[in-house]
Amino acid sequence: MLKLYGYWRSSATFRVRIVLGLKGIAYEQVAVNLRGGEQKEKAYRRLNPQGLVPFLVDGEWGIGQSVAIMEYLDETYPAYPLLPSSPQERARVRQIVDMIACDVHPLNNLRVLNYLESEFGVREAQRESWYHHWIRETFWALEQLLASSSGVYCVGNEVTLADCMLVPQVYNARRYNMDLSDYPTLCRIHDRCMALQAFADAAPERQSDAS
Repeated sequence: MLKLYGYWRSSATFRVRIVLGLKGIAYEQVAVNLRGGEQKEKAYRRLNPQGLVPFLVDGEWGIGQSVAIMEYLDETYPAYPLLPSSPQERARVRQIVDMIACDVHPLNNLRVLNYLESEFGVREAQRESWYHHWIRETFWALEQLLASSSGVYCVGNEVTLADCMLVPQVYNARRYNMDLSDYPTLCRIHDRCMALQAFADAAPERQSDAS
């Protein structure tokens, strides 16, 4: 059985849980408490030298970084494909995935934010302002990209990896009480996805290690 190491509220872990659920893949969830610093412990760093979550173990082989994990799962378990057959649509899906991964997640992972606090005295309120700024920047670009689309989801009428990337970010923005009125397309896609069982089951508050 696959093992997924992750923090229950991590957006990156959330998106991998969505993919596992959509594909009906059985897995064991192993909690890594980022707030408690468990990602820094030697045992975990030996398993996953980068020390981030999520990290997926398949037999004796492991892989980190959520986008790489999702693509690995999509190639290994082709049922319910999450990349379209059209080259143009696959490129659009990857564009959206990269926009979110590059413009939001790396700028806001806990390791970066802790460094800003320890080295530069950046406090909680400043961290939240930083977080909101980069979400708004990325959401504005995504809204312009997707607003004219006639599809139900990010790309067309089937769930793709783009939706699995988008939903955790909208979820987190709502958790931080951000005003999302300027992003009706993104909110519509989020709500439609969260009506699906795999998305709902993957939500942070549904996880057994939530605390």
